[in-house]
Amino acid sequence: MAKIEVYATDWCPYCKRARKLLDEKHAEYEVIDVMMEPRRKKEMMDRAGGRTSVPQIFIDGEHIGGCDDLMALNAKGGLDPLISA
Repeated sequence: MAKIEVYATDWCPYCKRARKLLDEKHAEYEVIDVMMEPRRKKEMMDRAGGRTSVPQIFIDGEHIGGCDDLMALNAKGGLDPLISA
């Protein structure tokens, strides 16, 4: 199973939408709450090429992007192979 990391906040609707899709895929993932762990926001920004918005999603260390990027990847059939690897 792939290692999935989601940098997020509890109140973000895009974070909830991304997590809902991953839940529907029965994917296991780690949520890194950047509000509860503010030091992790810099880590997220460094890994995501300076992006400051949440969610930022990584699969096996590869930056997927935000919620819209995850949805687009799924729409073109690219998500399932990544999460089942």
